[in-house]
Amino acid sequence: MDRGARRRGQGELEAQVLSVLRLSSGPATAAWVQKRLDGDLAYTTVMTILSRLLAKGAVTRERLGRAFVWQAASDEAGLAALRMRRVLDAEADREAVLASFVTALSPDDERLLRGLLHEAGEDAED
Repeated sequence: MDRGARRRGQGELEAQVLSVLRLSSGPATAAWVQKRLDGDLAYTTVMTILSRLLAKGAVTRERLGRAFVWQAASDEAGLAALRMRRVLDAEADREAVLASFVTALSPDDERLLRGLLHEAGEDAED
């Protein structure tokens, strides 16, 4: 990496790789992903990111010949939701975490969340 380039965080890299995979018309190789990222990441870095995304359930992979091909199983919003779920799962007092999260929401976000919870409740009744 050159001195002028900024270092990207793991979450940003994961989102970029997932975004590139979603552009593919089907399963793609890690080399294909690397090329679409302008080749500024090492192949091993792309493989590490894909492996992390696989562990999170955000991508799937299957063997094709001697290589693996990868496919997005989630979009960027789904990836963010997975990260939020992992944070929640790591905490002992889920109620306190959720209560703190909800009280920190803006009124618009709170209204949106209430609407989504209402819809989910209606779907569960069907």
